[in-house]
Amino acid sequence: MVNEPNYSSNPSKDEPKKEKVRVIPLEYIDEFPGHPFKVLDDESMQKLMNSIEEIGVQSPIVARIKEDQRYEIISGHRRVHACRRLGLKLIPAIVRDLSRDEAIIAMVDANLQREHILPSEKAAAYKMKMDAMKRKAGRPSKNNSTPMAGNFKGTETADIVGAESGDSGDQVRRYIRLNELVPELLEMVDRESIAFRPAVELSYLSEDEQ
Repeated sequence: MVNEPNYSSNPSKDEPKKEKVRVIPLEYIDEFPGHPFKVLDDESMQKLMNSIEEIGVQSPIVARIKEDQRYEIISGHRRVHACRRLGLKLIPAIVRDLSRDEAIIAMVDANLQREHILPSEKAAAYKMKMDAMKRKAGRPSKNNSTPMAGNFKGTETADIVGAESGDSGDQVRRYIRLNELVPELLEMVDRESIAFRPAVELSYLSEDEQ
C-alpha cells in the first residue's frame, strides 16, 4: 500500500528556527518554468517510487507560492513526479516566499547537488543563475537606491557562481558557451561523443558551420 506523507506542520519546541513543513495537494503544484534538469522514468526513478511506496516521502520538497496562489517547485521535481506516478494526492513541502530571481537561484543551487548532471543541464542552469544574479544586482534594494550586491559585472558573477558550485569562473563560462551549440551537437556532448573542450570551441562557429 502506498503511504501518504505524514508530516506535522508544527516545528518541535526544541527547534524554533526550523522551517515549517506543510502538506499540500499535488494538483496545486507546477513545475519550475525552464527547469533545466531532466526527470527521467529510469531505474533511479523506480527505486524512488519503491521507497515512497514503502516508507513515504521522507524529505519535503521546497516550493514557492505564486501570484495565482499555486505552488512552484524549487527542489523536488523527481519526488513530485514519483508521487504523481504512484497516484498520491499530497506531498510534504517547505514553502518559501521568493521572488522570481531568488527562486531561480535557489532552484539551480538545490539541483546542482545531484550526483549525475549532464553538461547540457549544467550549461542551462549556470546561465539561468547568472542571468538572475545580474538582474538582482541591478535592482535597487529596499533600503536605498544603490544597486544590490555592489558592482556585479558578468565576469565577477561567473566567478561567484563557480565558487558556490565548485567550478572556476572560467569553467562556468565554458559551460555557458555550450548553450550556443545546435541541439544535435549538444546531445553528442551529453552522450560523450564529443569531448567538453572541443565542444566549447565548436560553440563559436555559426549555426550553419556547426
